[in-house]
This record gives sequence, structure tokens and C-alpha cells, in this order.
Amino acid sequence: MSVAYGMYSIIRQAVQSLPTEAQQPIVANPVAPGTEYASVRELGEQMARPGGLTSVDLVSFLQERIRTLDPQLRSVIELNPKALEVARDLDRERASGKVRGPLHGIPILLKDTIETTGMQTSAGAIGLVGVAAGTDAPIVGNLNEQGAVILGKTNLTELAGFRGSPDGWSSRGGQTLNPHRAGADVGGSSSGSAAAVAAGLAPLAVGAETNGSIIVPAALNGVVGLKPSVGLLDRNGIIPASRRQDTPGPMARSVYDVALMLNAMSGSDPGDPESLGAPQGIDYTKLLVPGALKGKRIGYPATFTFNGENLPVDNSPHFSRALQVLREQGATLIPINLRLADASRYDELLLSDVKEELNAYLAKRPGLPVTSVAELIAFNETRDGTETDHQTVLKEVNAAALTPQRRKTLWDALIQDFRNSVDDPIKAQNLDAIVSDYDTNSYFGVAAAGYPGITVPSGTNEEGLPTSAYFFGTRWAEPTLLAVAYGYEQAAQAASKPVL
Repeated sequence: MSVAYGMYSIIRQAVQSLPTEAQQPIVANPVAPGTEYASVRELGEQMARPGGLTSVDLVSFLQERIRTLDPQLRSVIELNPKALEVARDLDRERASGKVRGPLHGIPILLKDTIETTGMQTSAGAIGLVGVAAGTDAPIVGNLNEQGAVILGKTNLTELAGFRGSPDGWSSRGGQTLNPHRAGADVGGSSSGSAAAVAAGLAPLAVGAETNGSIIVPAALNGVVGLKPSVGLLDRNGIIPASRRQDTPGPMARSVYDVALMLNAMSGSDPGDPESLGAPQGIDYTKLLVPGALKGKRIGYPATFTFNGENLPVDNSPHFSRALQVLREQGATLIPINLRLADASRYDELLLSDVKEELNAYLAKRPGLPVTSVAELIAFNETRDGTETDHQTVLKEVNAAALTPQRRKTLWDALIQDFRNSVDDPIKAQNLDAIVSDYDTNSYFGVAAAGYPGITVPSGTNEEGLPTSAYFFGTRWAEPTLLAVAYGYEQAAQAASKPVL
């Protein structure tokens, strides 16, 4: 063997023994205090600076924050094992001059009802832990295309509340706590998404709502939550309850970040009848400008009509302050009567939808321990015993007996009635939006109508817990609602951070 060939052989062996690019250790640098509560815009500015914050730095920092703090909160049910690899690749893209958008390199948490490759999608139920979903839900694909880093999955009220569990509890994740106070109501079912954002475990999270599951936990944990119009976003790849009511939605610490998320999540399903007429290609940040409230006509409930009787509304101090802020910012406030539509058959219709749609989902999802609602009930009884009934609602779901045609007839009438209860005062008074105190539960009728609503922090109550103002409107009114909510948020500056 010649000397030259011998040297070549040694060099080749040395090169082959070096770790490949994918095998090289991912090194994260320390981040500045307060980064956990930075906005998406602030994080993007830091990442744009030469030698500044990287996505790897941020993901590593938040992973460690979750490992340290979340054993108490139980808001995150699973971390994405590939998050740092994805962050590293996105950092390389940025270094090469490619930036996909405002969410490039930004970590985001997903509710554990949203299918994500390589991770469980169980709705918090041990009975649905098995083979991971084979593909990402379309909204996850949209977020990935925009450069978001899937940080992990969040805990929730098991089966999105349809097991009959306490708010924020699941057999897989335990009890999520409100970061503002451990004994306070955390809300459901997107409990973990709201609590994690409030606690600075991630800047953004995706929730999902049938009725109240985004709005309630967002309000109780002091973050911004948008429940979009049903059909605005693609619902495929999400464990269903009712196609007539379900929608994913963004949760963040500011209205602007929620709008950025909505941009990134956008894209409806052309095969979804609820998506007919859904607007496309909208920049939901466009109307978020100074003076957004000037000239806006905003109604607020002075009375509620229930069973033909007008009941006066006694506004709480924090909601009265919210109305004052709106006036001071140039909005015209108009007292209205808000009729409460007849919801007497709502639960019956909803549970029948859940039976049909959850059975269909479980039957086609391979690799799970159960293939039907009945099998899931039996699985839970075998695991937990039968001395205490922990699945009352799930049993009601399984017992539902309304036929599809009967449900359609009743649903069509009920949804139209709920829509009229929102549309009528808006049309009569030429309103841009309606605002109410979250505590009035007006979100229920808005959700039943399939209409959009957004909750924004409005301060704290006498117990030091977050309060919220709730803005809502007619179908596809998201741009206006975001603008009104942004104008209020910027003037009120009422958000509070928990002391962990």
C-alpha cells in the first residue's frame, strides 16, 4: 500500500466517523429573562438580528420551562420529540435568507384532539392511546408551512367534555390547574391550551370548540381566545363532536398574535358544506391599527329576553369599565335586548351527533384500543372499576337515539333561531359588533349559531382572578371582531400575568 493511498484511507475513515449534520448535537444558548412572555412580533424581531435569538434557543428554553413548572399545572400532555430538529432546520432556513412568515421558528402547542404525526392524539383518554395518526391535520400542515414549531400537545377535559369529567381533567393528563390560582376554575375543554399560554409555556396554542371550549378557558385563564365561524377553518384530522358546531381556533396572549395565527391556520375544506362562502386570502392583521374603535357601533345587552320575559342586566364593575374604555376610544355604544333562543333540545341533538361522529372516527382510526363509543365505555369500566361512575355523559352519548333525518330537521330550525337572536339586533341597530360580560354566558348562543366570538382580558375581580370582555358578531365577521377587540385591548391594557 502506498503512503498516499494509506493517508487517503485514514482521512476517509475519519470523515466517515464524523457525525452527520442530523446527528450533530443541537446547542441552545441561554435566553433573556422575560422571553417567556414575549409576543410573536418581539420574538421575530429578536430572531431577525444577527447573532440574536434562535428558534432552537426558544424551543429549548420553553421545553425546560415546561419540565420545571408543568408538573404542577399539568397543562402539557406530551412534548414533540422532534421539536428541536424542526427548530434547527428553520434556523438554517432563516440564515440562508428564507423566512416563511411571522410564525417562522415560533413554538406552538396543540390541543390533544388534533392529529399530529409522531405524537398521540387521544383527547386525553387512555382508551385512545395507541398508534399515532398517520398524517397531520390540515391546520397543522398549514402551521408547519408557515414555519411554526409544534412544541407539544395540551391537556384537556377528557373527550372534550363528553366523558363527563371535571373541567381540565383527563385520565391521561390528570387535572390541569389555573396558573393564577390552583383552586380556581380552569375551564374546559381547551384547558391546557389556555393555561399553558397564560403560564408562559408557549406564546401560542390551538384550541378547539364545540360550545365554549375555547372561550371559557381563555376567559378564566386571562388570555385571548378566538372561536371562529364554523367552516372558516378546515376541521379534518380533529377528533369530532359535531360538524354542525366544531371548529379549531387560536389562543394567545394578544389579539395581534391571535390574528397572526388565524392567518397561518387559514384554509377551508371545499368538501365541507359549512365552508360554503367562507372568505379566503384575508390578512386578519390588516385592520389592527391605532384608532380601530373610532366610529364603530357596538351593542351591549341591557336586557336579556328569556321565555318572553325581559330581564335586566346588572353589569359587573369590570364590564362597566370595559364599556367606558370603548366610549373613550370613539365607539358608539348602543344598549340592546339580546334574546336567548330556546336551547331545550340542544343537548339531545348534540349528544346524538357525537355518537354518530365519534363512532365513525374511532372505526376508521387504526391502532387504537377501541373502535366505538361502546368499547370505550367498557375499556374505562375495566380500567377504573364501576363503583364510581366517571363517564356519565359518554353513556348518554351511547344511548342517544335520534335519527340523522330527525336531527337535521331539528338542528336546522334551532341553529337558525340562534342566528336570528344575534343577527336581529345587529341589523336593527346597524352594529359592527356586540360586547358582553363573559359571565353572562352569551357565548353559548353565539357558538350554537356557528358564529364567531373573541374573549379579551378586562382586568381582575375581587379575588384577583382574570375577567374578560366578550366580543361577537355575525358569520364571517372575524376581521371586524379582531379590530374591535384589538382597539379595546390596546386601550385597556388589562391583561395580568400569573405568579407561578
